[in-house]
Amino acid sequence: MPFPKNFIWGAATASYQVEGGVHEDGRGASIWDIFSHTPGKTKNGDTGDVACDSYHRWREDIDLLKAMHLTAYRFSIAWTRIFPEGEGKANPAGLAWYDRFVDALLAAGIEPYVTLYHWDLPQTLQDKGGWQNADTAKAFAAYAAAVAAHFKGRVRYYFTLNEPQCSIGLGYGTGVHAPGLQLPEDALFAAWHTMIYAHCLAADAIRSADPAAKVGIAPTGRICTPATDAPADIAAARAATFALADGDWTFAYTPALDPVCGLGWSKIAGGVTQCAVDAIPQEQRNALPLGKPDFIGMNIYNSVVVRAGADGKPQFCKRSAGYPRTAIGWPITPESMEWGTRFVWERYHLPIYITENGLSCTDHLYLDGKVHDPARIDFTHRYLLALRRAVDSGVDVRGYFHWSLLDNFEWSEGYNERFGLVHVDFATGQRTPKDSAAWYAKVAATNGETL
Repeated sequence: MPFPKNFIWGAATASYQVEGGVHEDGRGASIWDIFSHTPGKTKNGDTGDVACDSYHRWREDIDLLKAMHLTAYRFSIAWTRIFPEGEGKANPAGLAWYDRFVDALLAAGIEPYVTLYHWDLPQTLQDKGGWQNADTAKAFAAYAAAVAAHFKGRVRYYFTLNEPQCSIGLGYGTGVHAPGLQLPEDALFAAWHTMIYAHCLAADAIRSADPAAKVGIAPTGRICTPATDAPADIAAARAATFALADGDWTFAYTPALDPVCGLGWSKIAGGVTQCAVDAIPQEQRNALPLGKPDFIGMNIYNSVVVRAGADGKPQFCKRSAGYPRTAIGWPITPESMEWGTRFVWERYHLPIYITENGLSCTDHLYLDGKVHDPARIDFTHRYLLALRRAVDSGVDVRGYFHWSLLDNFEWSEGYNERFGLVHVDFATGQRTPKDSAAWYAKVAATNGETL
């Protein structure tokens, strides 16, 4: 059976990962410009200075989307192209570039799904405290309002934040991502709730600027799947998916979605972080109703297996030796797509888009000049079958965006990992669609009937 009528098939990228052109048309520096140029922060010292050079080759990228019969493209806008200093007067050249890009997408019959923040905070705002400073949330809302007003009638779908769990947990917690900080637990949570405050203010700003626009958020987090179909195991997996405790709350859906979906701040076991929850300023608590999303984006890659112990409490199951993994080392768990969407749908009852799903492979050009990636085809096939099971069970899933359209700059991993449907020669910028691109084109053209 095909997917529901009007199901969206797309691909996704992020500005710093693909655009390049970091010094062109008045663009300001982001935290990733500074971080990637700091010795020892990325594999091989790689930076996004050129990346996929999509700033100049964007027409080719749109042609690739068309060739795959994709009707939507999720991309992020570089905040520092619009406001080079993070705030103040908008940069006409930056807006003009995105004008050309958005207009060309629409002319090609491709719906733009815009992410406003995919980790590239303006460095000038970081110098003032970044997400530890509530003024950053207000600057983000002003940026969101300017974008929504400018693209009114052309962009209908916005994601405010991509994976706040990673931008805070990895950027302010472990320090492996920009800006490379390692904050104590209470300060880490303070940065987190500033980001949630930013989402709320931005959602309100977008709707005020363009009442027809739809606003969502795209978090990620731990997904737990049941060891068996026994009700006790399912209940244990659900509980473990949304459980929070000091030290592991940064990678969970709950602290992103509960407060903005009307469930309030969840109890965090342990005490240290809960004290920070209790200290959230009233102004920020009052903003929570403004952040109710129209839809939820889910970035799903893998999951862990949980069973109910003798006392009914969740127990995590160890994987068997030799369990299948991707090139980056992540386990291959198609069941994460079914159970993750089911649990989130049951808890929040909001439409869901799969905003990221894919894998890294050791792709290369073969002697025949093509890129054969059967592992990506098999992986995506399995995950889409699991997604269809979720849809068949009643989960309201509206679309699927493959990560990624292009091989790109994978943050601290540099160019070491290839997630794209399209191979990129980073020395020349040459794009070569992989076998998976042709396979995915058939899936999109038939609305999944070929699965």
